[in-house]
Amino acid sequence: MHVLKTVVLSGALLAASLAGAQALEGNWLRGDGNARVRIAPCGDKVCATNLWIGDTSSGEEVGDRLVMTLAPKGPGKFEGTAFDVKRGRNYNIIITTSGDRLSTRGCILGRLLCREVTWTAAR
Repeated sequence: MHVLKTVVLSGALLAASLAGAQALEGNWLRGDGNARVRIAPCGDKVCATNLWIGDTSSGEEVGDRLVMTLAPKGPGKFEGTAFDVKRGRNYNIIITTSGDRLSTRGCILGRLLCREVTWTAAR
């Protein structure tokens, strides 16, 4: 489940909607204070890359990356998939933004098991 925290971020848009991803770009601090990630374009997708991890006991490491394909679903809302490169897993993801806050909801098993994580823009 700890992996899902970062996955939930995770953390990309289809090529045609990359411009809308600007609200996601930047460095983000996870609500529990245990991670800092960078969200930035990577090709025609968006990647969330771990910059810092406080507790690595669950296997998260600096440099771990999620590759996300998202589509805008209204003001400040994106839906799509996230691929965890290290673990080879796919997740459904919903990301909402509001000012310097970001909320991610990642799901597995046909959306039966989900986790929501809040993020704050890093200054």
